[in-house]
Amino acid sequence: MIDWLRPDHQDPAITLPDGRTLPIAIRRHARATRLTMRLAPDGNELRITLPRWGRTRDALVFAEARQEWIMQQLARVPRALSIEPGAAIPYRGASVQVEWQAKLPRKPRLAAGRLAMGGPQDTLENRIRRWLEAEALAHLADDLAFYCERGGQQLPQLRLSRARRRWGSCTGERETGRCIRINWRLIMAPDHVRRSVVAHEVAHLTHFDHSPAFHALLGELYEADISAADHWLKHEGRALYAAFG
Repeated sequence: MIDWLRPDHQDPAITLPDGRTLPIAIRRHARATRLTMRLAPDGNELRITLPRWGRTRDALVFAEARQEWIMQQLARVPRALSIEPGAAIPYRGASVQVEWQAKLPRKPRLAAGRLAMGGPQDTLENRIRRWLEAEALAHLADDLAFYCERGGQQLPQLRLSRARRRWGSCTGERETGRCIRINWRLIMAPDHVRRSVVAHEVAHLTHFDHSPAFHALLGELYEADISAADHWLKHEGRALYAAFG
């Protein structure tokens, strides 16, 4: 059932058969020719794109008619990971177990598949996330240097991204300085997947599009099977968003 309480359709939402209310984010796109709908990676909202001329009411009716599909997509959203002593967290395509003892140093230390740390137990999640972000920055810096050298590119600025939809982006102009942003969550993915995203963005330093020339360059830069990395992100990437809300 659509929430029609607001006549101007601000903050629209749909109530599903199981009683859950799901917010609807409606976006208009100049190049859209039809309505499209997808679920946010973490399942927290329904996203509908429609042409510039599309009506908000049409988008809401579109969602109402596809409740079964929405329920199926929600069922596929990975469950959030509970960060606590003994939990297994993803790291570079494997799992490491959180080992917490009050007497240990506060800073996490990785050894033999265990992430050992002390300090307050109620700050475990924040400290582990900061550790993962630091690991991501170090590995991504190495990846970026490798692909820029291979592609004969000047090393751009590197920043971590916390985006909920994109794995990487390349912005700026050659004259003013370019910046590559990579999602920190990729430190939890296998190395070849993380590296594929960096190679992708480095290729954009030369071709700021997805033309045949871009894909040819990406094939030269990336040393592994790009289709396998893309397949992993498409089918497993959503789980990375569930690990740390």
